Amino acid sequence: MNIGMILIWLAFITGWGATAYSIRTYTTNDKSSRASSKKWELISAAAISLSILTLIFQLLKVNASYDYVFRHSSTDLPIFYKISSLWAGQEGSLLLWTWAILAMLLFMQYTGHTKQFTNTRLMDITRMVSLGIVSVFLLLLLIKNPFTAYRILPAGGVELTNWNPFALLYDVPYGQGMNPLLRNPWMAVHPPILFLGYAAFTIPFAAAIANLLNNEDNWTRIARDWMRIAWLFLTLGIGLGGFWAYEVLGWGAWYWTWDPVETSSLIPWITSTAFLHARTRAKHGEYKFLGPMLAVASFILVIFATFVTRSGMWASVHSWQDFSLEGGIIAIFLLALTGSSSILLAKRYFEDED
Repeated sequence: MNIGMILIWLAFITGWGATAYSIRTYTTNDKSSRASSKKWELISAAAISLSILTLIFQLLKVNASYDYVFRHSSTDLPIFYKISSLWAGQEGSLLLWTWAILAMLLFMQYTGHTKQFTNTRLMDITRMVSLGIVSVFLLLLLIKNPFTAYRILPAGGVELTNWNPFALLYDVPYGQGMNPLLRNPWMAVHPPILFLGYAAFTIPFAAAIANLLNNEDNWTRIARDWMRIAWLFLTLGIGLGGFWAYEVLGWGAWYWTWDPVETSSLIPWITSTAFLHARTRAKHGEYKFLGPMLAVASFILVIFATFVTRSGMWASVHSWQDFSLEGGIIAIFLLALTGSSSILLAKRYFEDED
């Protein structure tokens, strides 16, 4: 039985359930819906956490019956690189990113000064938007399932399945191992730090949307610290990736070469830096439009960077060179985010003008 695949399905169902209940909470202010949403959210987070542990176990065991393990792990790899192969491919990195968003969302609700907003309109909208984003990621995980496995057909052949957790798995005797370019200490730590930064951008974006929808003045009390965290991790991620590129790819005297994926990750760093500067004046009643705009733009640019990496439309040493259904969903998600956010920002802009 494919436990990992069952966990992914469980996370998907409960994640979408949490989102549906959060929308109902926003539209009806129903307390029971809020409680149900939180319960489903906890189950989804637990399922994703267990799926990560399951995938790490299979990578360490080199159970190559799983396609992801076959492509990224092998018996000759040190334990350090077997663990880092968790984020060496599209499926594993997406799984890590989804887990990070859910973990940060729970951390934001139950710890620190932000827990004072529990059961407020601000928190309800922030949760609703964040869970909506998580739901898209969970859909992508169903399509690019990290527990896709080789199954034995009744006729005796072998094929990949990403939906049947009860299929009889074919015993693949070896794994082909990680891409040699990724077998580097810098590359082992660069992706998870970068994805933690990307995940942290979700909460300032969601809080900014709460401000735009409901004119929540306290939104910066949620957004400011999480934007600092996002900026810190993104800065470290870009820097560590640069060291890897300098050491492994030999890009020259300095480690920046304006690679498309590199550049797309730099742009949200610029907008998040601008936000951190702008919010220092928010307490004086300034930047009521610019602050939310920068928070929204930073997250949209993160999704754009993801599209650049995963669409295959730009040639890069970082990107996967195939345009797939996953790339199409990210493109639709990017357009939906940009369109809806632009409408809300335009509404705010003209309100301020009046």
